[in-house]
Amino acid sequence: MGVIEADLAARARPGRIGDLVTLLRPLHSVKSLLLVPLPLLDAGHWTLTALAQVAWAVAGFVLAGACVYVGNDLADRHRDRLHPVKRHRPIAAGRISVRAAHLYRTLLVVLLALIVAVGPGRPYWPLLAYLALNVAYSRSLKHVPLVDVGAVALGFALRVVQGYAAIGAPISGWLVVTVFALSLLLIVGKRRRELLDSGPDHRPALRGYSVELTGHLLQFAAVLSAVAGLVYVRTEAPLGPYGPGALVLATPFVLFALFRYLQVVLVDGGGGDPVRGLLGDRGLAVTALGLAIVLGTAFVLARNPALADVLVR
Repeated sequence: MGVIEADLAARARPGRIGDLVTLLRPLHSVKSLLLVPLPLLDAGHWTLTALAQVAWAVAGFVLAGACVYVGNDLADRHRDRLHPVKRHRPIAAGRISVRAAHLYRTLLVVLLALIVAVGPGRPYWPLLAYLALNVAYSRSLKHVPLVDVGAVALGFALRVVQGYAAIGAPISGWLVVTVFALSLLLIVGKRRRELLDSGPDHRPALRGYSVELTGHLLQFAAVLSAVAGLVYVRTEAPLGPYGPGALVLATPFVLFALFRYLQVVLVDGGGGDPVRGLLGDRGLAVTALGLAIVLGTAFVLARNPALADVLVR
């Protein structure tokens, strides 16, 4: 490599602070931002206290996720070096030493312990269960086919449970099933992409999968998420008498969103990065906006009967 090329490569590499931020995968914090505040949709919880409690839970899960990401990058650094994309991660690439990464994770754990210790007096068992689950995942579960995807999906469901625990509200079982099934759908799509890109060399659990099996699993998870989500809208969502109407109007959006995701994974070869894929796909974005308008309108009308009477007249 010439002097100019070496200089350009050095300039392209992020600095130490950038590498430390990259380890936290800030884009993935959106997982907590989207899932934990869901309980605020319940009636009677629009208070500053509830907002503060949920914000504290969000902060806790963002830090917990950061601890998990750093730990996974430490444990997987040797396999990541064999992956065409993950080999550029700071630890796998050698830009962050193993010792520095361990110290960094320790600091994050201390900050997380402070959040739990000084936070509102709500139970944090879902967050602690999430950490325990991820320790087990890093040590053994990620190597067990089928169990690996279920463990990751369960982590998403625990985020929602923590949100409800933060405000002391009962949680809908159908909502938990919906979040779990949708998460399972995204994770299986990611496993399929990994199987096609690098095979089982990078992730040993992929030896228990095939392209055909992942296709069947995607279909099953899509059906489960659609059924559970629509049942939640009809029965337990805080939509009052507008639940049946919301169900009818939401069904086309839900089905199209699932169809589009399956098209992205099975036809377009996507799914490798679910977060970027969901945020960057225009079809999914427009569909999500339409679904949000339908459910948001039903929610507002259910919470404001006077407004509904005015619109009807």
